[in-house]
Amino acid sequence: MIDVPVELGEGAYLVSVGAGLLAEAGARVRALAPAVRRVPVVTDTTVAGLHLSALLAGLAAAGVEGLPITVPAGEGAKSFPELVRLADALLATGVSRSGLVVALGGGVVGDLAGFAAAIVKRGIPFVQVPTTLLAMVDSSVGGKTGINTAAGKNLVGAFHQPVAVWADTATLATLAARDRRAGYAEIVKYGLLGDAAFFAWLEKNGASALAGEDAALTHAIATSVRAKAAIVARDPQERHDIRALLNLGHTFGHALEAECGYSGRLLHGEAVAIGMAQAFRFSAREGLCPPEDALRVESHLADVGLPVRLPLPADRLIGHMLHDKQKTEAGLPFILVRGIGRAFVAHGVPLDRVQAFLEAEAA
Repeated sequence: MIDVPVELGEGAYLVSVGAGLLAEAGARVRALAPAVRRVPVVTDTTVAGLHLSALLAGLAAAGVEGLPITVPAGEGAKSFPELVRLADALLATGVSRSGLVVALGGGVVGDLAGFAAAIVKRGIPFVQVPTTLLAMVDSSVGGKTGINTAAGKNLVGAFHQPVAVWADTATLATLAARDRRAGYAEIVKYGLLGDAAFFAWLEKNGASALAGEDAALTHAIATSVRAKAAIVARDPQERHDIRALLNLGHTFGHALEAECGYSGRLLHGEAVAIGMAQAFRFSAREGLCPPEDALRVESHLADVGLPVRLPLPADRLIGHMLHDKQKTEAGLPFILVRGIGRAFVAHGVPLDRVQAFLEAEAA
């Protein structure tokens, strides 16, 4: 097991990565809050059938009772009606501000449960127990919580840091291969934005990590978490350009997701993979990045089974970008690159140049 600290002063916490952490849940709860004997456990209908019993047994082993609260599986759960229902369910358990809420599941459960924990009684501590690769390396770390609205994804929410993250790699054995690949795209992101040596390691070992080889998988997750933790510690609430680097591939990717109707046609990680390839191709087109680096990125993503192109109407993609939540009064920032491991935030990128690039992509 590997512990990765997220250094946030008084709000610092550990991200624990390794197999068998669900069995230790009770002991870990007692270490965080010695007086707590009952904890609400928020999960979804899919994860409940896979991992809830193991977590409840792990809690019970140390004399802690888990109080399951189940929400619907899928992105639709991140809604105002489900938030209200979850808040009422949490209040019904009697959980206090000195207690804990446990979020067991993927990014949807973590976002929804984290937001509910942030607003119920003006803030209850919560623990992230991610069960997908994407959640382990991305959404469970950093304190972003929220729900979707008709205007877009994650537009209503709060920064509410967890008090701990327990990434039990054994839960990934139940993850579909496509979902595992989608999560791997976010792992690749950390190499591309600031760690060329890690990307080179992934080129050699990424297939082993994807196949579930324990040492490679744990190393890939822990290295990714360490990279995100370092960025989050410097910019906890995304007020500067530092944390924006984590959006490499996302401006293009979010537009692709929106055009696909946030459907199963394109998973988030798949959209990020295409978006990262596009960020490198656009950067190469603009003379910022060596073309061979863009080809190297495409090659690795394709080798592990991730998409690198999805031709869609350029004008519609630009329209979606104009509604991206990263857009400010100064315009829409793009995360571009000067090479592998050398990402930067670009302000004032002319959208007509982006549109011309997207038109060429769709040709």
